[in-house]
Parts: sequence; C-alpha cells; structure tokens
Amino acid sequence: MDDVLSELPPSAKLVVKVLEYNGGMTQKEIVEKSRLSQRTVRDALDRLQENDLVEKDIYIPDARQNLYRLALAESDDETEEEAVEAEALLD
Repeated sequence: MDDVLSELPPSAKLVVKVLEYNGGMTQKEIVEKSRLSQRTVRDALDRLQENDLVEKDIYIPDARQNLYRLALAESDDETEEEAVEAEALLD
C-alpha cells in the first residue's frame, strides 16, 4: 500500500489519513475534516478507488450519499487464513 500511496498526490494521502483516523465517512464529512475542496476530495477518492485503496458503499442514513472507507488488505487476510489451515493440517 505504501508504494502505491507514495505515487499519489498529497491530497490523496491526506484523505487516506482522514479515513484512517475517523473510519468510514461520506465525501461531505471528508471535505469538512480535511479542509480540502469538494473537487479535490472527489479527485482524491477517484484515484484511491482506482488503486483499490478505498472502497465505496451505500450510506444507509441517506442513500444519495456514499460511504468511503479504507479497503482491507485481502492479501493479509488470505495469508492468515492459509496459516490457520496449515496449522490445522499439522494437528
């Protein structure tokens, strides 16, 4: 993740940090917390989604908005699952 993030603009890095500290947020909430313009946040979120660093879900309280959150590292989960399976085979 760090190598992909290093190639992105500072605004995208700031959005990642805001999501890291606050969890899932709407675009409007990210704008308020980051103090970036709406257009800059939208561009940063697009870039982060293209690189599979951010996931977009429906925001239940208001379906017109989206909820953005950091994508889980699936490779870490798979490695952990493989370790559990391997340990079970050894028993």
